[in-house]
Amino acid sequence: MSFDWLWVALGGVLVLWVLNDVFQSVIVPRAVGNRYRLSFNLRRLMWYAWPKVALQLYAGDDDRREDFLAIFAPFALTAAVLSWAGMLIVGYGVIFYGLRSGLAPPVRSLGAATYFAGTTLTTIGFGDFVGRNAATRFFSVCAAVNGLVLFSVTTAYLFALFGSFQTREAFVVGIGARAGAPPSGVGLLAIAGHSQTVDGLPALFFDAQLWTAMLMETHLAYPILGYFRSSHDYQSWVGTLGTLLDAATLLMTAIDGVPSGQARILYNVGRHAALDLSKYYRASVAGGAPLVERSEFDHACERLANAGYTVRDRTLAWQRFSELRATYAPHLNAIASLFLIPPLQWIGDRSELAGKAH
Repeated sequence: MSFDWLWVALGGVLVLWVLNDVFQSVIVPRAVGNRYRLSFNLRRLMWYAWPKVALQLYAGDDDRREDFLAIFAPFALTAAVLSWAGMLIVGYGVIFYGLRSGLAPPVRSLGAATYFAGTTLTTIGFGDFVGRNAATRFFSVCAAVNGLVLFSVTTAYLFALFGSFQTREAFVVGIGARAGAPPSGVGLLAIAGHSQTVDGLPALFFDAQLWTAMLMETHLAYPILGYFRSSHDYQSWVGTLGTLLDAATLLMTAIDGVPSGQARILYNVGRHAALDLSKYYRASVAGGAPLVERSEFDHACERLANAGYTVRDRTLAWQRFSELRATYAPHLNAIASLFLIPPLQWIGDRSELAGKAH
C-alpha cells in the first residue's frame, strides 16, 4: 500500500467513525454503547465544565443559573450536529488528499483537499476542483450523499426530540398542578384527599405508567433529552418521576382503604426507569438509604390523615416505606445531582447548590 492510500484509509476510518455515531445517535431507537462515540464524549466533556461555570457565575442567583443551565441542551445538540458535519468534511478531505492526483486542477495541500470535500459534502459544488478518475468521482458522490443524508436524518432527529420533549413536559405540568408547588408525592395524595378526587388516583397512576415507560425509552434512545430542563419553576422530569414514585410508595405502605394495584405497577415501572437511567447517564449512586428522616415520614402521615386517609401503624409503615424507597431514591437523587435539578421535597440534594460544583 502506497503512502497516498494510507491517507485514503485514514480518511475512510474517520468517515466511518462519524457515520457510525450518527447512525447510533439518530437512527437506532434504543440505548447503545457510548465509549468511543464522538457526540457522547463531546457532550460529556461540555457538561463537565458547564455546571461549574454556572455555579461560579451565578452562585447567588438561582433564576439566572437555571437559565444558563437550560441553554446547555440546545447548545450541545447544535455542537453535535456541527461536529458530525465538520468531521465528515475532515475525513473526506483526508481521502481526497490521498487521491489528489485524480483531481483537476492539482491539489497541493490538505487544506485544499478539505475545501473540496466541504463544497462536495454540502453540495455547493463551485466547480473549481473536479474529479477526473473513477476513485475521486466515487468518493465525491459518496461525500455528497453523506451530506444529504446527514441533513435529512438530523432534521428528523430534531423533530423527534422536540416532540418527545413536549410530550414529557405536558405531563410534568399536569402533575405539578395536582401535586402542589413544589410538587411532592405527599402533596399529590393530600390534594387528592382534600379535593375528593381519590377515586381518580388509579387512572392517574395508569397514565403515569405510560409516561414513565415513554420517559425511559426516549431518554435511553436520545440521551440529550435528559439535559433539557423544564421552563417552569420547581418542575423537572426527575422531580416528577420522584413525585409519582413517592406517592405510589406511600399509598402502598401507609394508607388503608384506597386501591393500590396501579400504584404497585407504577412503582415497578418507575424503579426500573430510575435504575436504568442512572446507569446510562453514569450518575454516581451513593448508598441505598431511603434519604428521608423518620420525622419527615411522620409529618407526611399527619398530612395524609388530615386529608381524610386512614393511615396504618406508622412504625410498620415506616419500615416498609424505607425498604421500598431505598430501591429507587438513591438513583433519582444521583440523576438530580448530575443534572443540577433544583431540590424538591424528598428529591434531589437538599443542601445549598451554590456551595457545590458537580
